Amino acid sequence: MLRGGASELGAKRSAINDLNVFPIPDGDTGDNMLMTLQSGLDNASGGGLGSAASAFSQGMLLGARGNSGVILSRVFAGIARGLEGLSEAGLEQLAAAMQKGVEESYKAVGTPVEGTMLTVFREGVEKASPDAADSVEEWMDALVKEMEASLERTPELLPVLKEAGVVDSGGAGMLCIARGMREALAGKSAELSSGPVEKAPKRINPDDFGPDDELLYGYCTEFLLRLQTSKNGNLDAFDDGVIKQYLEGAGDSLVYFRDGSIVKVHVHTFRPGEVLSKVQQWGEFLTIKIENMTLQHSEVEIRDNFSHAAPESVPEDSLLSRRERYAVVAVASGEGLCNAFREAGADRIVEGGQTMNPSAADFIEAFKTLNAGNIIVFPNNSNIILTARQAAGMYSGAKVIVIPTRDPGEGYVAAASLDRSCTDVSELEKVLLETIGGVATGMVSEAVRDASQDGLEVCKGQFLGFSHKKMLAASDSRSEAALLTARSLGADGHEVIIVFYGSSVPEAEASELRASLESEYPGAEIMLTHGGQPVYEYIIVLC
Repeated sequence: MLRGGASELGAKRSAINDLNVFPIPDGDTGDNMLMTLQSGLDNASGGGLGSAASAFSQGMLLGARGNSGVILSRVFAGIARGLEGLSEAGLEQLAAAMQKGVEESYKAVGTPVEGTMLTVFREGVEKASPDAADSVEEWMDALVKEMEASLERTPELLPVLKEAGVVDSGGAGMLCIARGMREALAGKSAELSSGPVEKAPKRINPDDFGPDDELLYGYCTEFLLRLQTSKNGNLDAFDDGVIKQYLEGAGDSLVYFRDGSIVKVHVHTFRPGEVLSKVQQWGEFLTIKIENMTLQHSEVEIRDNFSHAAPESVPEDSLLSRRERYAVVAVASGEGLCNAFREAGADRIVEGGQTMNPSAADFIEAFKTLNAGNIIVFPNNSNIILTARQAAGMYSGAKVIVIPTRDPGEGYVAAASLDRSCTDVSELEKVLLETIGGVATGMVSEAVRDASQDGLEVCKGQFLGFSHKKMLAASDSRSEAALLTARSLGADGHEVIIVFYGSSVPEAEASELRASLESEYPGAEIMLTHGGQPVYEYIIVLC
């Protein structure tokens, strides 16, 4: 059923991407939901129904991308909880598990909005009564039918959908998954070839760690351990806390969870051999991965063009010494924009943004490279905030504070104003929130369809200026669209105007825009930078 759901979603993901309220090429709901599902399938294991559901859920947790992916991962976390301990399930158990999925998904969102994927799934589950069905197949038919009706109602619940003439894209994705699961029950085979291409394996340069180099950062050690009854007796009664307690003393940055008889571990340690030998007394390994973090650290320095001061010495009982008080992680795309964030103080860049949302695992990998007690995260996209928060909740190597920056402008100003000498983390967070509240950011992008919204008409091929999904200006000229956007945002009330121009904008055109801004706002400092970002022709930041 899970493969069937992913197959149907994969076949329709482009259409779901196109169900974008805003008429610009930034729709990625279908991609995010599909990649999240695939992460679950990659982690799914055999065994009973409950254990398979749990493994699938854990894979989704790490692979969740975008708001839709995070919510989807919580749906299946609830379903997995409802199936926990079951080797098989009938109609009542499945319906009850689906209801737990509804409850868990609503918990994942601070302020649930009706007319979204939350509504479509909830109404489907609540209105498809198991008492009115004689079989799982019949109940699934009713579930699909009710979700179809709910999806059609989403524009009545969300005026922005009605104005754009579309149904909710996340809800459409949920419906595809339900349809695919129902078709799998009917015996239809699932084809997953439409999924995203896997990333190429990471290449390691052995010369980055020579015969005279010192092991400064230990080893990133990950493994799956299958607990054995021959070593532990009754596994249901076995308290695996003794394993976790040992690992907490053997290294840092521990991520640990148990799923039935499988224990998944990520730990940073100087003695991976000792760790593996110790934990083998409780089980046998399914997978093992060990990477030299001193070598990884060198890679990060080269790739991100920054370096941390190397510790003079590393005590045997401590993986990381001389920890910084703060480190900054920022999401950005485009060489110039990424460099701007580094210059503003970002220690680690997570590649991503609109149409390419990073996963929770991407954030966690970034956190693991940092040597700080507090990690400040700037997601810089409203569709990435939930993923960043999910990653923060899963990481134990430092305190992670997610500042909910909705666009690169808010993130850039916040990163540049960060006071690393502040000793009160709560006060620092408060100041950063106040800082982003004073930033206005406008974007310019090409319209991919005709649209009428916010009292503005835009035709396909024109350039649209907007801020946080509110249309501000439309023009056949992207420079004029940028000027009109700055004017609509109240540029005359700001002292600094920062313009990042995108990968498709010629430098000469961007320079002409700067001259126009200088002429219209002589009292403001105008800063022009080649951001090289995709999707957005211009990003205009007022502060």
